[in-house]
Amino acid sequence: MDLGLKNRVYVLTGATRGLGHAVARELVADGAKVVVTGRDEKRAAEAAAELGPNAAGVAVANSDPRAPHQLIATARELFGGFDGILISVGGPPAGNVAATTDEQWQAAFESVFLGAVRLARAAAAELQPGGSIGFVLSGTAHEPAPGMAISNGLRPGLAGFAKSLADELGPRGIRVVGLLPGRIGTARMRELDGLSPDPDAKRAANESAIPLRRYGTPEEFGRTGAFMLSPAASYVTGVMVSVDGGARRGF
Repeated sequence: MDLGLKNRVYVLTGATRGLGHAVARELVADGAKVVVTGRDEKRAAEAAAELGPNAAGVAVANSDPRAPHQLIATARELFGGFDGILISVGGPPAGNVAATTDEQWQAAFESVFLGAVRLARAAAAELQPGGSIGFVLSGTAHEPAPGMAISNGLRPGLAGFAKSLADELGPRGIRVVGLLPGRIGTARMRELDGLSPDPDAKRAANESAIPLRRYGTPEEFGRTGAFMLSPAASYVTGVMVSVDGGARRGF
């Protein structure tokens, strides 16, 4: 299937590793050009090198108010266009309500929520018909997860923001989608499982609750993300797409 990605240009934040990087790999493999970002300059350069000549790495934090315009300008300067953005951030720290501090909430709000809003607004102002905006959120946008109070608080708000943005940008032919990863085998998931006294038992218990009985792979998530950003998904907008092996019980 031709996704129509050849020579299209995308910005992917938080994409020097993990789920964002998995989407970047699939985009590049299908002919797109990408600008990937992360906080660490060395890792950003390494991630771009791994992706090849159709990728560039930029060290910037999502919470930096200068990031949106810097990244879009870089995409235009290096690759001659800007066709979409995938907004992905690292997960906020785990913890229950009583254990999370004001400082943790404020830092997470700046990076996870407000940073994402700024990036999406800037992209919306620059994109042409056929452009796309994607958010990597979490299954917590639908169902709160135990011990993830900050994520439970912020992700549903971003999902609501994405839906509002889809309504506003639809008449201009710009699509907005959310990707809700479940348990995908990334370093982040290993970190969360590692909070248990027995990480292997924790993973086995988690897998037993997933209809497909396993964690997903980054590649599986990457293929879904690339499709949703691509022209092949041209009539899909305003939706939250679960990539979770069937773990979500709602329709």
